[in-house]
Amino acid sequence: MSDFETDLTSNDKELQEFLMMEKQKAQVNAQIHEFNEICWEKCIGKPSAKLDSATETCLSNCVDRFIDTSLLITQRFAQILQKHDM
Repeated sequence: MSDFETDLTSNDKELQEFLMMEKQKAQVNAQIHEFNEICWEKCIGKPSAKLDSATETCLSNCVDRFIDTSLLITQRFAQILQKHDM
Protein backbone atom coordinates (compact mmCIF):
# COMPACT_ATOMS: atom_id res chain seq x y z
CA MET A 1 0.00 0.00 0.00
CA SER A 2 1.38 3.39 -0.92
CA ASP A 3 1.77 6.28 1.49
CA PHE A 4 -1.06 8.05 -0.33
CA GLU A 5 -3.43 5.11 0.20
CA THR A 6 -2.38 4.86 3.85
CA ASP A 7 -3.06 8.58 4.33
CA LEU A 8 -6.50 8.21 2.74
CA THR A 9 -7.35 5.25 4.95
CA SER A 10 -6.17 7.13 8.03
CA ASN A 11 -8.11 10.23 7.02
CA ASP A 12 -11.22 8.16 6.31
CA LYS A 13 -11.00 6.59 9.75
CA GLU A 14 -10.54 9.98 11.42
CA LEU A 15 -13.50 11.37 9.47
CA GLN A 16 -15.67 8.41 10.46
CA GLU A 17 -14.72 8.83 14.12
CA PHE A 18 -15.44 12.56 13.94
CA LEU A 19 -18.82 11.96 12.31
CA MET A 20 -19.70 9.32 14.92
CA MET A 21 -18.85 11.75 17.73
CA GLU A 22 -20.95 14.48 16.12
CA LYS A 23 -23.85 12.06 15.70
CA GLN A 24 -23.61 11.11 19.38
CA LYS A 25 -23.55 14.78 20.38
CA ALA A 26 -26.65 15.41 18.27
CA GLN A 27 -28.41 12.46 19.90
CA VAL A 28 -27.58 13.76 23.39
CA ASN A 29 -28.83 17.23 22.44
CA ALA A 30 -32.05 15.75 21.04
CA GLN A 31 -32.53 13.76 24.25
CA ILE A 32 -32.01 16.87 26.40
CA HIS A 33 -34.49 18.78 24.25
CA GLU A 34 -37.02 15.99 24.70
CA PHE A 35 -36.46 15.98 28.50
CA ASN A 36 -37.00 19.72 28.59
CA GLU A 37 -40.16 19.61 26.53
CA ILE A 38 -41.82 16.74 28.41
CA CYS A 39 -40.77 17.75 31.90
CA TRP A 40 -41.50 21.44 31.38
CA GLU A 41 -45.07 20.63 30.33
CA LYS A 42 -45.47 18.27 33.28
CA CYS A 43 -43.88 20.33 36.06
CA ILE A 44 -44.05 24.05 35.26
CA GLY A 45 -47.44 25.56 36.00
CA LYS A 46 -46.66 29.22 35.61
CA PRO A 47 -43.39 31.03 34.98
CA SER A 48 -41.81 32.69 37.98
CA ALA A 49 -38.48 34.25 38.93
CA LYS A 50 -37.44 31.21 40.95
CA LEU A 51 -38.33 27.51 40.98
CA ASP A 52 -39.94 26.32 44.19
CA SER A 53 -38.80 23.08 45.79
CA ALA A 54 -41.83 21.12 44.55
CA THR A 55 -41.10 22.17 40.96
CA GLU A 56 -37.40 21.30 41.30
CA THR A 57 -38.33 17.88 42.71
CA CYS A 58 -40.84 17.31 39.91
CA LEU A 59 -38.27 18.21 37.24
CA SER A 60 -35.61 16.01 38.81
CA ASN A 61 -37.97 13.04 39.15
CA CYS A 62 -39.28 13.53 35.62
CA VAL A 63 -35.80 13.46 34.09
CA ASP A 64 -34.80 10.49 36.27
CA ARG A 65 -37.87 8.51 35.15
CA PHE A 66 -37.24 9.44 31.53
CA ILE A 67 -33.61 8.28 31.73
CA ASP A 68 -34.56 5.06 33.56
CA THR A 69 -37.23 4.28 30.97
CA SER A 70 -34.86 5.00 28.08
CA LEU A 71 -32.21 2.70 29.59
CA LEU A 72 -34.76 -0.05 30.22
CA ILE A 73 -36.01 0.10 26.63
CA THR A 74 -32.44 0.08 25.29
CA GLN A 75 -31.47 -2.90 27.45
CA ARG A 76 -34.60 -4.82 26.49
CA PHE A 77 -34.00 -4.13 22.82
CA ALA A 78 -30.39 -5.37 23.16
CA GLN A 79 -31.66 -8.58 24.81
CA ILE A 80 -34.11 -9.17 21.97
CA LEU A 81 -31.35 -8.64 19.40
CA GLN A 82 -29.04 -11.07 21.23
CA LYS A 83 -31.74 -13.76 21.31
CA HIS A 84 -32.50 -13.17 17.65
CA ASP A 85 -28.82 -13.52 16.66
CA MET A 86 -28.41 -16.86 18.44
